[in-house]
Amino acid sequence: MTDDANAAAGGTQSNADAGMRDSRDVGERTGNGNENGTAAGGNENGAAAEEEAEKDRIARGTAVREQIARGLGVRKRNRESAPERALVRTPEQARVTMPARQQNVAESSRVPSWLQTGAAWSWRLLLLGAAIYLIARILGILYIVVVPCIAALLLTALLQPLTARLRRAGLPGLSATWATLLIAAAVLGGLVLLVTNRVSADYSTMVAEAKHTTTQVESFLSGPPFHVKSSSVKNLLNNIPGYLSKHKSLVEGTVVTGGKIAAEFFGGLVLMLFVTFFLIKDGERIWNWLLGAMRPETARRVDRAGHASWLAVVYYMRGTVAVAAIHAVVVGLALWIMGVPLVIPLAVLVFVAAFVPLVGLLVAGTLAILVTLATRGWVDAIILLGVLIIEDQLEAHLLQPQVVGRVIRLHPLAVILSLAVGGVLAGIPGVVVAIPVVAVITRALPELRRGDPGPDEPG
Repeated sequence: MTDDANAAAGGTQSNADAGMRDSRDVGERTGNGNENGTAAGGNENGAAAEEEAEKDRIARGTAVREQIARGLGVRKRNRESAPERALVRTPEQARVTMPARQQNVAESSRVPSWLQTGAAWSWRLLLLGAAIYLIARILGILYIVVVPCIAALLLTALLQPLTARLRRAGLPGLSATWATLLIAAAVLGGLVLLVTNRVSADYSTMVAEAKHTTTQVESFLSGPPFHVKSSSVKNLLNNIPGYLSKHKSLVEGTVVTGGKIAAEFFGGLVLMLFVTFFLIKDGERIWNWLLGAMRPETARRVDRAGHASWLAVVYYMRGTVAVAAIHAVVVGLALWIMGVPLVIPLAVLVFVAAFVPLVGLLVAGTLAILVTLATRGWVDAIILLGVLIIEDQLEAHLLQPQVVGRVIRLHPLAVILSLAVGGVLAGIPGVVVAIPVVAVITRALPELRRGDPGPDEPG
């Protein structure tokens, strides 16, 4: 029995004792009344006294019915409060009624928080690195398709502003596309024709000057401090056909490899032209089709990110064209001042090679130095080498960071590091696409993170 039930039972017992005492008192008073009163009025006085005693007990709550009702109320309250007393226990009661149980210490409480955070980031970074590695492997296997598509994207970014102007002038989409491609083909064809004519015109001069330079080199080597006989130089030149005959298989393998590279090049060129045509003509339609497969909110974010990324690629191509033109003008002026033949072909070669940052200028410059050395001598070749070194340093620390980097809003350090990482990962193609990829990422991420503008905010 609980404490409240014991208290109620004690209260009921005390009330019963009080009732018995009252009954004894009434009996005593009744007996006294019977002894003192007359015999005729004794019964009436006794009844009146008993009625008075009953009223007194009812007033004090010690009557039988009141005691029964009070007991029932106490039991009812005990039943209602029993669940609460079973659930709420003091620590002393819990220690008395419940057996002692050993608590298990959680594993996470024994691992430092910094180690938990590092482990969580580690496995996520490992999964991300594995995904990037698999994507890179797939792209490496499909490089014959990937490289022409990337080149088509860059070429489209270069030609798309012209197509947009033609469309604003009133030309239909197909006509504007064909006009853009024909203009680009005319420019390239004109450059090729100019280069071919200059090579045909200056080739005889270059051969004559090369023979004269060779004679000077032989006389220079035969004198002090080298003292190399001219016959030895001639024998070295004559050994070239013998080397080729002895290493016929190596030469054939090189020719076969060169033929394979040529086939891949022309196949990629055709694919690039087709992709460029359809990107210029239906680029907006293709983009809307891709957005149609997404949810409206996601499509709006991706649309903003795509337009910002495409604008960055367009600006990159404009900056690269400006840098290439600067290189071509500077190298062409240096060659023209020194009187080197093939000035225009070499300047065009420098312009095209400048689309490969840092590396392209060195390759084209090496050929220009060899032509200068063969036609004008080693003094002019050294001067041109100094010009190219200055040009390369200006491109790495001024032109690429300031012209291209400012146009696409990249820090000079980010430009240099992206070129280095792209060259290590993918060679020359990696150098070509490194800056556009970084520019696309830096432009797309803020737009993807930014939520939809409110009704009062500009879109």
